[in-house]
Amino acid sequence: MKILFLNHDGGGFADHIEIEPGTTVETLFRSRLKGTDPQDSLIRVNRQPVTAGQLLQEGDRVSITPRKIEGAALA
Repeated sequence: MKILFLNHDGGGFADHIEIEPGTTVETLFRSRLKGTDPQDSLIRVNRQPVTAGQLLQEGDRVSITPRKIEGAALA
């Protein structure tokens, strides 16, 4: 099935990708962002915050944004 995957880490990108039915948010995260902890990111499906166990569905819009930006200084 096809979803829209938006990754706002670094340069960011958006792409329609194919995933297997039964794929969870955590499975997608770990396959796309190896070596990154899901707790360090804000993950939304269809613009709503979700849990790691959320099952993805055809046409979902998945957005991943880091909670901490490397090198950012306090104002």
